[in-house]
Amino acid sequence: MRKFILLALCSGILFSCSDGDLEIETIDFDSVSLEYCSEPTTDSKNLLFKINDSEALILELQSGVLNNGEVGETVTSESTVPSQSQVTYRIFSDTVDDGYFCDDVPPAEPTVVTEVEAEGGQVIVETVIDPDDATVFVHTISLSGISFVTESGERITNLAISEFGDVTTNVPD
Repeated sequence: MRKFILLALCSGILFSCSDGDLEIETIDFDSVSLEYCSEPTTDSKNLLFKINDSEALILELQSGVLNNGEVGETVTSESTVPSQSQVTYRIFSDTVDDGYFCDDVPPAEPTVVTEVEAEGGQVIVETVIDPDDATVFVHTISLSGISFVTESGERITNLAISEFGDVTTNVPD
């Protein structure tokens, strides 16, 4: 009987292995600075991203959601994910930098190991005139209810990405 139990335990150890799926438990980019390749505009899509070593959170913001509103007022705009704006989380094989997103030809390394696109949520943009420069609007971008689901159907929990960051646009002449 002891040999049977020992054999069962050994075979369980030998034959139990990971299927290679990468388990993502937390996405936390609140302390990471917002970056972009070209200055955001109000009349076209904007690609904004945050890089945290070998991870990136990418926001493709729909055209027109950065609106310049009214001087002296806070204007709030919303964009639905994924039908209007897209939020993507990527894990790379090594540390990544803005050249991956901004170079005309992206570098061959690092490679994307995992990519998960948000299946729901809202992008909220609050716009005010810059209190220090009346020629600039400040757009504060927040994410709400963003829902990531992996290929294996697992929902990513502990999302800490509510504050995406601030961008500016110029007040039209």
